[in-house]
Amino acid sequence: MTSIAIIGAGPQMGMAIARTFGSQGFDVALISRNRAKLDGLVATLATEGITAAAFPADVLDHDALSQALKDAAARFGGIDVLEYSPLAIESTVLATPAESDPSHIQHEIEVQLYGAMAATKAVLPAMREAGAGTLLYTTGAGSLDPLPMVGNVNAAAAALRNWVVNLHKELDGPGVQAAHIAIDVALGGASMDPTLKAATPEEVSSVYWELHTTKRDQGEIVYKG
Repeated sequence: MTSIAIIGAGPQMGMAIARTFGSQGFDVALISRNRAKLDGLVATLATEGITAAAFPADVLDHDALSQALKDAAARFGGIDVLEYSPLAIESTVLATPAESDPSHIQHEIEVQLYGAMAATKAVLPAMREAGAGTLLYTTGAGSLDPLPMVGNVNAAAAALRNWVVNLHKELDGPGVQAAHIAIDVALGGASMDPTLKAATPEEVSSVYWELHTTKRDQGEIVYKG
């Protein structure tokens, strides 16, 4: 049995990734803060023949996040793939570089980087012991080419990208794969950058499957559509 844990699961990219892996026989662990929303996603996947379960946790609560991943591993017999892409829109204060206070960036660092580190720490030992596993981390393309209007978010995303690319180098070999995905398109046509090409979450999610299967030597993909 194979499984994927999706942290920050929501109705767009999270569900697209769940469907991509679920259609290949993966069990799906959905992790985010809202139990009711997760239960709705689980029910939707069930109607599509995909086995999924909800494990509510806040990425800012590292103990709760680790426990959710532990519970998911117990439920599905381990975690073969981890995907990390939480959003905290309602708690995010957008700030340009000149406007940013340390607190603006610190909050984003805690959500994007520190949460990713905690999640990785929870699943990596078992993957290393098994000699196999995939760790995938998602940001917008601002992690590479930042926009001033979201300067604080981009700064944290760049920190996560740096850490993931370095993790890929550390894990270099045939066993555990770590990779960063930068989404450089407007999902569903909505974006702060009007120059971006539009794409559906389903179009983007194929990249995650490729990194898990045929592109395991790559530490990063920038999806431009």
